[in-house]
Amino acid sequence: MHIFDDFSSSFNPHWTQVTTGGGKLSIAQSVLIMSFESARQDKYTDAQIDDYTMLSRSDYLWNPPLRMTIRARSSHPASTQESTIKSKGILRGTAGFGFWNKPFTMQGNIFTLPESIWFFYSAPPSDMTLVPDLPGWGWKAQVIHTLRLGALSHIIPLTVTVLHNRITGNAHPDSRWMQKFSGAHEALITDDMIQWHTYTLEWRKNESTFWVDDKLVLRAPQSPTHSLGFVAWIDNAYAVATPRGKLHFGRVASESQWLEIDSIKIDSL
Repeated sequence: MHIFDDFSSSFNPHWTQVTTGGGKLSIAQSVLIMSFESARQDKYTDAQIDDYTMLSRSDYLWNPPLRMTIRARSSHPASTQESTIKSKGILRGTAGFGFWNKPFTMQGNIFTLPESIWFFYSAPPSDMTLVPDLPGWGWKAQVIHTLRLGALSHIIPLTVTVLHNRITGNAHPDSRWMQKFSGAHEALITDDMIQWHTYTLEWRKNESTFWVDDKLVLRAPQSPTHSLGFVAWIDNAYAVATPRGKLHFGRVASESQWLEIDSIKIDSL
């Protein structure tokens, strides 16, 4: 299967266009602009394109092996390890592009365990602590592979860790069991989001690799095996999922912000 879109004219019919709560999609000078003028904490705002909205999960289009290459930039720099909810001048909410199984809604309704392989961004108060020694937010190359043999064997030790951390108030929870259960592999991307960069991932059955401008940033030893759908988006959401047992979703207020994409290319290998 092959898709290439350089946004040189009208919207490609392959994509489903999704705009919610003031989100906008436009094309200018052969660039897709996903944007919103502002966002409120009490209202979900989203601008995205995808190829799964009209499909059942069993009919999602993409399977390994494949290569995705996207050239993109954002209106604001990424949050850093030192960022907080009060930090100024950073991209708010979440954004990114790649493949996932849409396991939940932004209202917190969970339909299945998550599977994803993508470039994923989130800002505080998001805190998805899936990998030891990495913050629960930031601009990342990320793989989550929960639907696999062996994942369920880690539920009991993960539950014990959660209960222990909740009882003791442990401020430095052990995220090893969270990683073992989720099958997560991540790497922080330090390249400036506001500059144009070329993001490439190769999704293979036994390994996933990610590059930024031909620089290898992550090699993950395991990959999703189920069919996934493509999505590129920017919204005002956040999610919290930590080894201390916190799990909730919400929205943040923000000023005008956008994510621009110059081209998308996906090829089966």
